[in-house]
Amino acid sequence: MNRDDNLLVHDTTNLKRRIPFNQRLNFWIVVLFIVLIWGDYRFWLGMLSRRTSVAPPVVVVLSKVSSATVPVYLTAIGSVIPTNTVTVKTQINGTLTQVAFREGQMIKAGDLLAQIDPRPYQAQLLEYEGQLLRDQALLENALIDLKRYQTLYKQNAVSQQTLATQESLVKQYRGAVQIDQGLIESTKVSLIYCKITAPVDGRVGLRLVDPGNFVQTSDSNGIAVVNTLNPITVIFTIAEDYIPDVLQKIYGNVPLAVEVYDRQQNKLLARGKLLTIDNQVDPTTGTVKLRAQFTNDNNLLFPSQFVNVKLLIKNLVNAVIIPTAAIQYSEKGHFAYVLNESKTNKTVSAKPINTLPVTINDKTVVASGVAPGQFVVTEGADNLMDGSPVSISLGHKII
Repeated sequence: MNRDDNLLVHDTTNLKRRIPFNQRLNFWIVVLFIVLIWGDYRFWLGMLSRRTSVAPPVVVVLSKVSSATVPVYLTAIGSVIPTNTVTVKTQINGTLTQVAFREGQMIKAGDLLAQIDPRPYQAQLLEYEGQLLRDQALLENALIDLKRYQTLYKQNAVSQQTLATQESLVKQYRGAVQIDQGLIESTKVSLIYCKITAPVDGRVGLRLVDPGNFVQTSDSNGIAVVNTLNPITVIFTIAEDYIPDVLQKIYGNVPLAVEVYDRQQNKLLARGKLLTIDNQVDPTTGTVKLRAQFTNDNNLLFPSQFVNVKLLIKNLVNAVIIPTAAIQYSEKGHFAYVLNESKTNKTVSAKPINTLPVTINDKTVVASGVAPGQFVVTEGADNLMDGSPVSISLGHKII
């Protein structure tokens, strides 16, 4: 230690000796008091900062919980099937001379569709009628001879064998007459078949044979196809789990309403009723087929068209419904923020809810958790917690 350091220590020691003990105690008391004031200041400053840092109320949009009668539908994909589909074929062989329908035309049962050349059958009819006249003349002559032989046999002028031969000849001629009559009737039927008529009401498709062709009964394609469109049916499938619900209505003679929508499910095509259910379940898919019928007055349903089907199986009366947008999801299940309104402030509570797989427009049916008349948050829920204060937005106005 050098000389200057020794002097500094010496001076400090002398200073402590010169300051009285009481003065030093007062000094430390003052320092302690200043520290306490500073700590109190920091404490209240922190409390103030906490108060000022409380989040402001969250602006939300509410919707009122309501009750209504909600229809329960089974949805499925179906195919439009005509009530009747008939391939128009010729029942005789001949040359097609005329096609009387216009492709795509709506026709009635009995309307003329095509004409086959009738001349060969007219000639055949004339031939058979001539044979009938000849055989009838032979029969009449045989009957006269039979009457003569019967008289002669009584007089023992002819043998019994001659009489029996004549009786057999009469029977032969009678058989020939019946054959001729049958041929005539058959030919008349063929003449009727020369005019091919519509078997059912409906819409005729494209022409499959042109006039001038020789058509035969063995042709598989036919002349045209007629589909009955009014009424028309739709075949669709449902899961076997719903069979008891459907059968209960069918056996109770309760009509089940069916609605059919387009592929995008945007346009309602037709309303009808359920006709029947198939008699077995498809074991490969676990589904059963159903057939519904529609009047199809506007002809919006087209054969083999794929459609979306809704089958009304029941109505939920006084069902509690909330907007689907109000339903929140968590690991514990579904919940919704419900408004707790008091005189001083407005807060929300997270209420667990049980939903049903039934929707109507943009609302969902709730089994429990909320009651009609309560208000739930539909917008602004992302910033909420259980007990969060809220401000209600009505348009551009916040209350």
